[in-house]
Amino acid sequence: MGSSTEVPPPPWRKARKPAQIRRQLNQDLIVETGLRVLDAEGLDGLSMRRVAQELGTGPASLYAHVANKDELLELIYDQVLGEVRLPEPDPAQWQDQLRAYAAEMHRVLNSHADVARAALAGIPTGPNAVRLAEFVLGLLIEAGMTPRQASLALDRLTLYISADAYEGSLHYVKMRAAGLTDPKDYFPLFVGRVSEYFRSLPRDRFPHITANVDALIADGGEERFTYGLDLLLAGLAAQMS
Repeated sequence: MGSSTEVPPPPWRKARKPAQIRRQLNQDLIVETGLRVLDAEGLDGLSMRRVAQELGTGPASLYAHVANKDELLELIYDQVLGEVRLPEPDPAQWQDQLRAYAAEMHRVLNSHADVARAALAGIPTGPNAVRLAEFVLGLLIEAGMTPRQASLALDRLTLYISADAYEGSLHYVKMRAAGLTDPKDYFPLFVGRVSEYFRSLPRDRFPHITANVDALIADGGEERFTYGLDLLLAGLAAQMS
């Protein structure tokens, strides 16, 4: 009877690597990969070449699905906006709903490196961006604003949220450059340096700063964002009264 043991190949025959099943290249996969690169390396680390590298292909193969880096960034940004959860519009509660919307969008942008920078370079027009714009515009018009007032409010609110989120992301770049991975380690160090500098200023030339250092550094990013948001909402409410 023959042995059931598999006969080994001759030593001169090279062993074949197991075949890797590559996912079919399409726009969704490119955007998904681009977002992963952006989250890990920031906007400056994002490129068509870098995404192609992650996908195990050449940059030229990406251009059949995405025109260039600018279009890729627009698609990535719109995918991120798809994470923003919206309630059913209730014009009677427009201030509470707008506050909740702003906080939700701010949270989503902060969870993806410096993607907020993409919103500062143009007018987002993807399907998710339009979905959010329709929510805010409709909420304010139904609450009593004129279309022009609502349009200006949408523009300024979006700019405020995006700019604040982008400013916050700049700290994460500095944090990584300092070799730190946890914001709990970085921010006390950063605030401590600012506090030390303010306290060292000549008191006769900067009496208000030196006397109020604790107040200047008392609030964190979320508290500052909420304070600015409340000012915006108060201004909108005054327009409608």
